[in-house]
Amino acid sequence: MKYRKLDDNLDYTLGQKPGDAFYADSEAVVQAIVTHLNLLLGEWWEDLDDGLPLFQEVLGQFNNQEDADLVITERILSTIGVKRVYDISSTLDHDRRKYAYTASVETVFEDSETFSLGFDGLHFYRI
Repeated sequence: MKYRKLDDNLDYTLGQKPGDAFYADSEAVVQAIVTHLNLLLGEWWEDLDDGLPLFQEVLGQFNNQEDADLVITERILSTIGVKRVYDISSTLDHDRRKYAYTASVETVFEDSETFSLGFDGLHFYRI
C-alpha cells in the first residue's frame, strides 16, 4: 500500500522526490485512517453516505465520550488495511471543547502501529 503524504494543512505534498512524497505499508494505513476520519458525512459528492458523522453523532446529539469513541473506532475499522483497533483511550473536555483519541492499530502488514489523533474542532490530525 502506498499513500501520499499530507502537510500540516492536510493538503497533498506535491513536487517532492517520489520517495519522499509517499508513505508505505503500515504508515500508509495510518495516513489513510487520518484521511478517512477527515471526510465528513455528506461531503463527498460521489457518495453522500460515506464519511464520519462528526456533527450528527460525535459532536452533536450524543455528547458522550463512549459514543464518540465507538463512532470513530468503527470508522477506523472501515479503513482499507486495518485489521483490528485496540488499546483505545480518549479524553473529552466539555469546558474547552477538546477531544483526543489514541489507539493501536493492527494492519494487514502484520505489524501494529500506535498513533495518537488530535482534534481541533473540525479536523483530525496525527500527533
